Amino acid sequence: MSKLERLEQEVQELSLGELADFRKWFIAHDAAIWDQQFERDVEAGKLKALRDEAIAEHVSQRTKEL
Repeated sequence: MSKLERLEQEVQELSLGELADFRKWFIAHDAAIWDQQFERDVEAGKLKALRDEAIAEHVSQRTKEL
């Protein structure tokens, strides 16, 4: 049995309260991982082209105020 299969089995055996707690934890955990990846991408310059495009659109007045 793989690690993922064991986890799936464990999750299926959780009570409703435990499942709710696990869901909250997992959402926070997943968000933290996403934030870390985003920060690495920013530091690596992977979003520079998007930033430059957004600034150019704003300067040429092709954007709208929120």
